[in-house]
Amino acid sequence: MFEIRKYHHLGIPTTEKREGEVHLKHLKIYVCGYKESLYHIEWMRHEPDAPYPELVKTMPHVAFEVDDLEQELKGKKVIIEPNSPSPGVTVAPLSVPGLVRQRNCDETHMDHHRRTRRSR
Repeated sequence: MFEIRKYHHLGIPTTEKREGEVHLKHLKIYVCGYKESLYHIEWMRHEPDAPYPELVKTMPHVAFEVDDLEQELKGKKVIIEPNSPSPGVTVAPLSVPGLVRQRNCDETHMDHHRRTRRSR
């Protein structure tokens, strides 16, 4: 049996500058669209020297929110170590072999997010 994950966003890499981009300098990436998109589509433009695998820079990904990121990562192929793109959020892209066969690539990736719950 498996637990259905909560959808967070669809990330789409781009090489074009887009209106409203936010520069995440520490990650060498520009992002936009998430807050404006009904379906939470996030456009991502990487700096030329961004230290990420081509898979991350060129293939779309689906991100899910989980309560226990450490548990979620057990036994999975993590392609970028967990990091924090913004306060209270930790992400960890995973490789998922066989999920998509596109552009001669036999794997894609998913992001798993853990949000720090804020006390009221």
